[in-house]
Amino acid sequence: MPTVTTKHLEIYFEKTSPKKNGPLLFIGGTDGDLRNKPNQLNSPLADHFEIISYDQRGLGQTSCPPGDFTMQDYADDAKDLLDLLGIKHAPVVGVSFGGMVAQELAIRHPNKVGELVLCCTSSGGEGGSSYPLHDLQDLDLVDRTRLGLKLRDIRITDEWIRENNHFGTDSHERSAESKKFHTDRSRLMKQLSARKNHDTFSRLALIDQPVLLAGGIYDGIAPPENMRVLHKKIRGSLLKFFSGGHAFLSQDNSAYRFITDWLLNQNQARN
Repeated sequence: MPTVTTKHLEIYFEKTSPKKNGPLLFIGGTDGDLRNKPNQLNSPLADHFEIISYDQRGLGQTSCPPGDFTMQDYADDAKDLLDLLGIKHAPVVGVSFGGMVAQELAIRHPNKVGELVLCCTSSGGEGGSSYPLHDLQDLDLVDRTRLGLKLRDIRITDEWIRENNHFGTDSHERSAESKKFHTDRSRLMKQLSARKNHDTFSRLALIDQPVLLAGGIYDGIAPPENMRVLHKKIRGSLLKFFSGGHAFLSQDNSAYRFITDWLLNQNQARN
């Protein structure tokens, strides 16, 4: 099992085959577990980059240190992973919660980050927070799933859910099958607690890497206005919206193509 050991935890990671454009760190979202396939390692980016991704602390096959977690902890974990893999710096793609971690990584350890792609994420603080997912955890499965669907894509209504029979007699079975591996509630709440306190708003001006901001126009978790705040505060950033919600990367076929082209153009300009 591929792991690296830091001073604080053992990090499970996976990577794709080497590519001429070098490594790319992909930081996934809330409740991410690389055992659930397909995932970011199967994305079109793997055609051009050696994707490195990992289970974040307390998730998947990465260990769970005692005590509360902070967003700074998550950023330091990413930095430690790159160091232990012998990677001086790399482009970074962060999606949702991973975008929050990527912001902290770029601010705390700027020398580790080349180009930065922030997808469907928020600055927190005065810039607006992503939807408080910790508030969903006390709902029953059906209510949590229903609200989650509507948050991920604001075009989805209760009527649409009824018409598409998302909550028939086998709804619990379908929900369980959608993810083979589930995070223990106590571990998930540690991540959600750190997420709740995410706030880079006053420090966004410290990010000076080339930055692409990519979002879904129908996203109710990281709404477009939050992405616009990031664009306003990060000098020279490029903002692009796609047709989709929080899962726009899989909803709009042009999304990964645009991100890949942007990264390749930045790579070419740098070299």
